[in-house]
Amino acid sequence: MRYEGVLTKMRTEITDVVQYYLVWENDFINMNQMIGKKMSLNFLRYQCLNCGLEKKIYRQGFCYDCFGAIPQAGDWVINPELSRAHLDEEDRDLEFEKRAQLRPHVVYLANSSDVKVGVTRKSQIPTRWIDQGAHEAIEIVEVPNRYLAGITEVALKEHVSDKTNWRKMLTNDVLDLDLAEEREKLKEFIPEEAKEYYLASNKETEIKFPVEEFPEKIKSLNLVKNPFYEGILKGIKGQYLIYGDGTVFNVRGNEGLVVELKVLV
Repeated sequence: MRYEGVLTKMRTEITDVVQYYLVWENDFINMNQMIGKKMSLNFLRYQCLNCGLEKKIYRQGFCYDCFGAIPQAGDWVINPELSRAHLDEEDRDLEFEKRAQLRPHVVYLANSSDVKVGVTRKSQIPTRWIDQGAHEAIEIVEVPNRYLAGITEVALKEHVSDKTNWRKMLTNDVLDLDLAEEREKLKEFIPEEAKEYYLASNKETEIKFPVEEFPEKIKSLNLVKNPFYEGILKGIKGQYLIYGDGTVFNVRGNEGLVVELKVLV
């Protein structure tokens, strides 16, 4: 089987085990069905996810010009505390920013390697946790806009990390802490503006990933530097494909690359 298309992050569906889908323009692949099979990846060219032109990808699947101009790549996306739509202040496109920022957001704890704090739109739960490779997560506050979520995250990351150790996540070197207990410890550090949004429920969500074998050591595949790779897929976690020789490939980190994928066995 042969497929060709521009990479975008894998779509996911939470069942007993997360289901992963690579979606092309006119086709899709259930990647869970590829586990145990030999596959090849071949980098063909770039294609910006915004303008569609064959221009070198800068960040997040966008070329340099688009990344610097479009509202989807504004600073508030990575740093939600910089959100200003609630003040009716424009960054790049106020109508877009209102639609994105003035929606319910959740600040949460997730355990991918160590416990970390994060922010996501409520509509992105549990997708955000899956993308981070979290095997468990718990909500802390649900607020009405991105700004309040951002300042809450800033306050809480003084006491808990806001980063995922992706190497530990992919080798399954993870801690198994009581997230409800960790959440309670952080309650006093929530900013005054967000305290009323603290959630009464302390229910944890558990997530299982389709991995047959975790590598002891990993090496990251850079398709731009090494345009061709072939290996046996052993599992998927977060947005990473995990191969039998310890090679891992970050699909989301390679958005905007047009690739040829072949299933060989």
